[in-house]
Amino acid sequence: MHFTLTTHWTITLLTLLISTPVQEPPKSTRTVKENVLTSTEKPALQLKFDKAFKYVGTQSFILYGVAQAEQHFFVDADEKNQIRRFYWVQFEGYLPDNKNTYRYQSKTKAKLGPLEFFADAGPRNMKAKSRPDSDSAKGQAFLASKGYKLIGDDVMTQRLVHLVDEKKRDELMIIYLENLAPLKLTAADLSPGGKAADQWPGIAEKLLQRSLQGMELMKE
Repeated sequence: MHFTLTTHWTITLLTLLISTPVQEPPKSTRTVKENVLTSTEKPALQLKFDKAFKYVGTQSFILYGVAQAEQHFFVDADEKNQIRRFYWVQFEGYLPDNKNTYRYQSKTKAKLGPLEFFADAGPRNMKAKSRPDSDSAKGQAFLASKGYKLIGDDVMTQRLVHLVDEKKRDELMIIYLENLAPLKLTAADLSPGGKAADQWPGIAEKLLQRSLQGMELMKE
């Protein structure tokens, strides 16, 4: 349909365009400088990562339509950008249009400075199917966009989760990942029923220790 704006409507339209304020994107409350990730809220802290890890960037998105997520990645990779291990730091909080809360069942706890985290770990084959809209899938896609890939598909991960306050609607999640190739084991070997399943408790304990040793909580 073709139509012509009258002078009246032209003036009205111009008035609306001029008077309507331009909405700017929210300013970031987190920055990274010299391997120190600084957050001014939810929670306010400074995390310093070992110099063996290189900061490769950040991305933000709405997760599953219910939460705001912000990811930061620090990787230890070879000259071909093949990742040996990495830290994936995620600040996440439910949107105000829902009443959801975070619930974790892990009996294992860990402390980084004064902060307490739920801690759980497990072996994983990265070719296993996962939701394409998951935070893990988005993280893998982000690293791939930066030219990075894992050395192998079999890995072990340590997840650390800190709930920001008693409302349990905001969390800090840190995932530490290591390739299993140096142990000459696969995720299937370490899974229940696998040929090396009895070794997992000892391996998991050392994995937790390494995950904590590679970063330092400088201040809240």
